[in-house]
Amino acid sequence: MMRTGAPRSRPGPPDRFGNAAAGGSVESRFMAEQLAQAWEHRAAEWIAWTRTAGHDVYFSELNWPSFTPLLPPPGRLTLDLGCGEGRVGRLLASAGHRVMGVDSSPTLARRAHEAGGYERVLHGSGTALPVRTGSADLIVAFMSLHDMDDPAAAISECARVLTPGGLLCAAIVHPLNRPAEHLTPYFAQHRLAEHVETNGLTMTFEAIDRPLDTYTRALEAAGFVIESLREPRPDEAAVRSEPRLAPAAQHPFFLHLRCRR
Repeated sequence: MMRTGAPRSRPGPPDRFGNAAAGGSVESRFMAEQLAQAWEHRAAEWIAWTRTAGHDVYFSELNWPSFTPLLPPPGRLTLDLGCGEGRVGRLLASAGHRVMGVDSSPTLARRAHEAGGYERVLHGSGTALPVRTGSADLIVAFMSLHDMDDPAAAISECARVLTPGGLLCAAIVHPLNRPAEHLTPYFAQHRLAEHVETNGLTMTFEAIDRPLDTYTRALEAAGFVIESLREPRPDEAAVRSEPRLAPAAQHPFFLHLRCRR
């Protein structure tokens, strides 16, 4: 379930990733399904989106580099929650982490395993993790919680799986980074499917827009303390180097949290 996030695209203007995108909100035939099922249907699109070199610059040049300072040194086990096709797990492994991946999409879990980097990749739900209690000292939920039907239950499971004092480091789509029609009512949940066509690739992002309060209340209920909360943005040098990042210098795209159990 690990995603870059649902682009807020519209015909003509750039989408939330600065791409000249076509499409916008669509009536997905998977809207009646749970998000896990919808993302299984989108697996091939997502693999192409993530593995095309130079395509997802918001991941490679902003979101991931801004996220890594929140991470502790490698410990005994890092769980990649909603690992998707595995790019985050491969980066964690290259930094010395012993990584286990979990994803609700069987196709993405299989492709993550095939690509390497993980000690194990399991097909399973974030709300009932197939992992022993107290077995991990770090859980990375990078752009996955907002793609879960019940993020509060997943956060509770994170608390179970972590050792005392362990960390949950999460990245989500910023709650204000949503289509204008979803800003009011802000406190409602909005199921959406956003279609993007750019650089010869097409992707429909299936997600639920939620208020920040959904996540902070779930963290509080699970016994987490938020140690850090950040809104990454590119500096002037980054925008000069990669002009597609310019929209994120004016508007928050992502939210990063480090939470201790």
